[in-house]
Amino acid sequence: MSCMKKNGNVQGALLTLGGGMCWGLSGSMGQYLFTHEGMDSRWLVPIRLGLAGVILLVYCMIRFGRNYTVKPLAEMEDRKQLLIYGLAGISLCQFLYFTTIQYSTAGAATILQDLSPIMILAVECVREKRKPGWLEIGAVILALAGIYLITTHGTGSLGISLFALFTGVLCAVCVTIYNCYPRKLLARYPVILLQGWSFLMGGIVFAFVFRIWEYHYVPSLMGLFGIAFVVVVGNVLAFTMYMEGVKRIGPGRGILYGFSEPVTAAVVSALVLDTPFQIGDLIGFACVFAMLVMISLSTEKDTHQTSHSRASR
Repeated sequence: MSCMKKNGNVQGALLTLGGGMCWGLSGSMGQYLFTHEGMDSRWLVPIRLGLAGVILLVYCMIRFGRNYTVKPLAEMEDRKQLLIYGLAGISLCQFLYFTTIQYSTAGAATILQDLSPIMILAVECVREKRKPGWLEIGAVILALAGIYLITTHGTGSLGISLFALFTGVLCAVCVTIYNCYPRKLLARYPVILLQGWSFLMGGIVFAFVFRIWEYHYVPSLMGLFGIAFVVVVGNVLAFTMYMEGVKRIGPGRGILYGFSEPVTAAVVSALVLDTPFQIGDLIGFACVFAMLVMISLSTEKDTHQTSHSRASR
């Protein structure tokens, strides 16, 4: 029995690592599409969301049946929560994440999004009417230090645009929204079903908001491959691997193995896309990882908080 448990833990760790790496590769591919293929996040994100939504909902219909797949749309209260969860949380998070990549780098965007555990912690403290513990206070200090080092490269001057910093932090706010707001919805339906509807809604809404038909952009063969890559690898494969891994090892450890996402994004960006990576960035990454360790230790028993925090990239 202990051998089976050990094997399950190893498999879970590898799946979680793989899911994080897929998200990191997807972010790096997004950076390539913006810098080398001339794409715009306002054009790419609606297409990515729409295609991913269709794929996930087809899968849900096969797995759960048509009646259960459309059930979140049947009741008014579920529809209202799904709109907030799907548009203000999931879809806006995706748009802000890729916008931050477009105006900075994949590594910086991912690290800024990783501020979300601190924001989620703040919401939980307010809800529970309690003060943060020493581990949690230390995590906040490390998070702020890490973000400072990564956004300034340790030089004291801002290394990314203020706009990218703003969209990156706002992206973390969106992660906090879809983690903390719709608890009844998350308790009633599988995350993959809610993700599917969120992606589809976001794709349709953003397509009309940004009027993507007016861009007249025609992607090259590499551009088409990149779009397919961010949809299949960045949405479907990454989500499936990460959530299966978290199911086996628990969300507390899952969030640590999920740190493979920003590491992968930073390494690929530095080696393939010639993005500068300095010693200040390395120290900043170490601070953010230490922050995640502290958050993981302080919330080990809270399986809700971390199990969804990376399910949107």
